[in-house]
Amino acid sequence: MCPKNAMTVESLFDLSHTIAQSKLAELTWPWEALPMIGKWILELGPTLPKEEYEQVSEQIWIARSARVAPSASLNGPLIIGPETEVRHCAFIRGNALIGSGCVVGNSTELKNVILMDKVQVPHYNYVGDSILGFKAHMGAGAITSNVKSDKTLVKVRDNSDIIQTELKKFGAMLGDNVEVGCNSVLNPGTVIGRDTNVYPLSMVRGFVPADSIHKNNGDIIKKQ
Repeated sequence: MCPKNAMTVESLFDLSHTIAQSKLAELTWPWEALPMIGKWILELGPTLPKEEYEQVSEQIWIARSARVAPSASLNGPLIIGPETEVRHCAFIRGNALIGSGCVVGNSTELKNVILMDKVQVPHYNYVGDSILGFKAHMGAGAITSNVKSDKTLVKVRDNSDIIQTELKKFGAMLGDNVEVGCNSVLNPGTVIGRDTNVYPLSMVRGFVPADSIHKNNGDIIKKQ
């Protein structure tokens, strides 16, 4: 069993890679940010440098160096950072704070998320009610499941250790440099520590420690 402090904002993320740094730094648990993402975007948007960002609608700010496909569907509140690429038929439903150098790919759907710099969700991904750390990557078809089948409140579990979140919708918290293999499902309340790899076709739930490998049979081993 890993200590609870392995799941804190400080343990999972280098906050210098998001414009929400000062806001996230005030929190202990990263999922505490989920109800506030939309509000944060509306506060941050008007402060963005006009030479770097264009406000394209009342609630949407896009960096001038970002590349957004004409077929992408964009809904606010939304910030898209510099050098980020939003590809064909991406569906951004709102409450999305997307960092610099990210890839939001073909038919990927985002909703109520923070993607820190250099995150890649490039092919057929669903990411909802989640935070992805610096350089986190989700393989093709990997998704976050953000609502339990019985619609009860999500709990974060590490073996017998349970943290009550009081949230009905909570997908996953991925630490910096996490790699999620193709067609994996991250169940509600999944927290994955920094520099961890998840095998393709995995079903992940609860807490996976940093510097680990999660195999698709559920075994977790420490990286050597």
